[in-house]
Amino acid sequence: MAEENNDGGSTRTVIVAVLANLAIAVAKKEPDSRHSFGYGQERYFWTFLAALGIFLVGGTLSIGEGVRSLLTPEPLESLWVGIGVLVIAFGFESYSWHTARKQLRAESQQRQRSLVEHLRRASDPSATTVFLEDTAALIGLVVALAALLLHAATGWAGWDAVGSMGIGVLLIVVAFLLARRSKTLLLDESAPPDVLEPIRAQVAQADWVGEVHELHAVYVGPSSLLVNAWVTPARATCREPAAYLVRRVAQLRSELLRHPAIEHVTVTVDGEAARSPFPDTAAG
Repeated sequence: MAEENNDGGSTRTVIVAVLANLAIAVAKKEPDSRHSFGYGQERYFWTFLAALGIFLVGGTLSIGEGVRSLLTPEPLESLWVGIGVLVIAFGFESYSWHTARKQLRAESQQRQRSLVEHLRRASDPSATTVFLEDTAALIGLVVALAALLLHAATGWAGWDAVGSMGIGVLLIVVAFLLARRSKTLLLDESAPPDVLEPIRAQVAQADWVGEVHELHAVYVGPSSLLVNAWVTPARATCREPAAYLVRRVAQLRSELLRHPAIEHVTVTVDGEAARSPFPDTAAG
């Protein structure tokens, strides 16, 4: 029945929490010779795994159970027990959903985004995964309760099948949303404009910078940016000794690295008097 299929929501919540904690633990590992930028992208991998292994498989099984129930309907048993189980589960899931929403709301306000925009742009998939899972679970519980009541009111067992298939479709939609976001982060998606433009402005404000040709920033982990800047020095700076330019590049790198979300910076200088890169390890 639909309520039985949706009982897996609590199990999914536990598995999602376990995967999220595992991803956080692995992502904290220090960079090494094989992973120069650390293990932050492990968070994206485990989120992608959760999307495929929990939501997609769970949704497919739920649809299959709905088809089976439609072909071989079962009589309704223990109506009030089923209602009680669904109501209790709704209470627990509501608390988890409220906690995840509170965290996401705080993050979105800090970045001056709407909640929906933050869900689409957040670089940390943990809270997003929990929030979407809890949202799907709450909707699924409502669907299961509606199917149960309709079954009791009409006597048609097909409502349970419809509810199961509806829950399955919902889980597959959540799987698609999580997998799509994880894929873009794993493929080094550029930081959104509200993150990129303040960095560009900070680079352009340096008195020795004449022009910012290009500025790229990609996530190498949650709230962890790799920034590459290609700049042309001002004419007055080109007349200075090379050591002066090296010192100013190192100063700019240090200022950028003070930003809590920036982990690595590379500045490439291009100009009449200087045409050489100053990577992370060379300057500063």
